[in-house]
Amino acid sequence: MRVLHAVRSFPVPLRLLLVNQLGVNTGFYLLVPYLAGHLTHDLGLSALAVGAVLGLRTLSQQGLFILGGSAADRLGARRVIIAGCALRTAGFGLFALGDSLTVLLAASALSGLAGALFNPAVRTYVAQEAADRKADAFALFAVFATTGALAGPLLGALLLLVDFRAAALTAAGVFAVLTAAQALVLPERAVPPPPRGVLAGWREAAADRRFLAFAFAMVGQFGMESQLYLLLPDAARRATGWAGAVGLVFLTSTLANLALQLRITTRLQRAGPPARWIAPGLAVAGTGFLLPLAAPGLPGVLGGVLMLQLGLMTAQPFVLALIPAFARGGLTGTYYGLYYVVSGVAAALGNTAVGRAMDGTAAAPWLLCAALGLGSATAVARLHRAGRLPAPAGPLPSEAR
Repeated sequence: MRVLHAVRSFPVPLRLLLVNQLGVNTGFYLLVPYLAGHLTHDLGLSALAVGAVLGLRTLSQQGLFILGGSAADRLGARRVIIAGCALRTAGFGLFALGDSLTVLLAASALSGLAGALFNPAVRTYVAQEAADRKADAFALFAVFATTGALAGPLLGALLLLVDFRAAALTAAGVFAVLTAAQALVLPERAVPPPPRGVLAGWREAAADRRFLAFAFAMVGQFGMESQLYLLLPDAARRATGWAGAVGLVFLTSTLANLALQLRITTRLQRAGPPARWIAPGLAVAGTGFLLPLAAPGLPGVLGGVLMLQLGLMTAQPFVLALIPAFARGGLTGTYYGLYYVVSGVAAALGNTAVGRAMDGTAAAPWLLCAALGLGSATAVARLHRAGRLPAPAGPLPSEAR
């Protein structure tokens, strides 16, 4: 009820974007976790071909986030969101209908480009629409996103009882419905003419030392968060000898988010400036990776999941609310785009490092993840003490509703 009341307190366009994020994650996770199995077992592709298809999607998304952010600044976030969802519809439709490597690579590229477009654009629109309630809006955003990330794999598992094509067509259908809803409901906002060209905007963001220091200080968050899909599920499976224990990891994470995200964000906003809570959140998340060492077995793993989620719930809404405060008017999307380029690289490197550590001693991956979290917490705390983190503010005059 608390979540529903908070949702109703925002205007209709922002409510749609919350539902949009639920749909985006549902559609994505009902298909992508099962894609490698389809390519390998159903289509008989080689490991090299499977890696190329999956890698192209990741590369085209993570590497082009800044392109999507710049497009949102110049064309308006609404148009870029709609274009991104339409491309994802086409990409997932191709996965359902094509079985040649050429078609699969095209589907992968379209799906990745779609994410590169609508991810920074949605966050730009939320930041502009929420005005001085950015942290509250991004807290709700996390609730809807987490719910979709849980619902998607469950729905995908049911659809796979039919076949992979049914799952892919359903995912494409979800994005088609989202595209139509956004075209009908999201209002067009006036976009001020950009004072500089695209490359000049990129150079300005890349030369913003305060912002880059913050983005790189946050790399530990991305490395830790990605362990919800690597280290923690593997640990739950090993602790029980039961593949279904993986579901308990996601269930714990989702239920904690639904029950606590909005409460945590609301209370912390009353207790001090938002930037103050980012470092403690990262420290809590990092400390959570020590719990499975102190309490081996499934309870320790699930306790670590809970602590990780508590830390992320503390930090993430304030991080997303802070990014527009770094950007001058007209570059909000560009800054979000650059932030997510850094996050994608950090997540990839973090997973590689943790994966290698998992082949070593039992304690190595847990200590590495704890070090990532505590290192990021220390770096962000130093930036905060040095006065290098801006205060989130309401919309700039050019972004006023």
